[in-house]
Amino acid sequence: MQFLTNILYSSPLAFQTVLFRLILSTLLSGIIGFERGFRGRAAGLRTHILVGIGATLIVMTGVYGVENLGYAADPMRMAAQVISGIGFLGAGTILIRGKTMVTGLTTAAGLWATAAIGIAVGVGFYAAAAITAIISLFTFVCLTTFERGGTYGKYNIRIYVECIDASSLNTLVDTLSSDEFELREFEITPARSGISNHIGIVAMVIMHNQNDKKERLAKIAALDSVFIAIESV
Repeated sequence: MQFLTNILYSSPLAFQTVLFRLILSTLLSGIIGFERGFRGRAAGLRTHILVGIGATLIVMTGVYGVENLGYAADPMRMAAQVISGIGFLGAGTILIRGKTMVTGLTTAAGLWATAAIGIAVGVGFYAAAAITAIISLFTFVCLTTFERGGTYGKYNIRIYVECIDASSLNTLVDTLSSDEFELREFEITPARSGISNHIGIVAMVIMHNQNDKKERLAKIAALDSVFIAIESV
């Protein structure tokens, strides 16, 4: 208890306070990064931890410059640069597939929020940092189904289907546009198998029951014109 009291009420540049803030930033950033990494996103555990502790260190460095080196400046100016500068890292997680498919926006927003959490920890605003981390994790884990339409009995899924030739595309599109799938959007891509004359399609379809995913993918794969049908990342 005395150790915690010393951390909360001692100088923000005391060794125990610096250590505590960096460890707390690691934990809070890590729980967000673990969830993203578990789902196979581009920015995972290590990326989020580095963003969090980096933001924390930058804020403490600003405080150090003002209090110990006598710089006549606002210590939070460095924090402002973190918020604006984190955009380059978030942009690296955003992928544009064709003309309409964009992925990675949620992970990019998560990195931005992680930087903000690191800043909050760096200035000692522990409660806000912890609450934000919990809400961020809740958003990633619990609201995914809601966003995909689970509340309304629908489920969005991205699939990759490879046809044996161009003439079979119409049959495939008709199947994906049935009541079972409800085709939302698709783009034609090079065949992943590398087989000559094969054509690949990455499609976003709406299913009414997530539990039927394997059965319906098998139904597509069973078409004479289809070489392979799998869930795409």
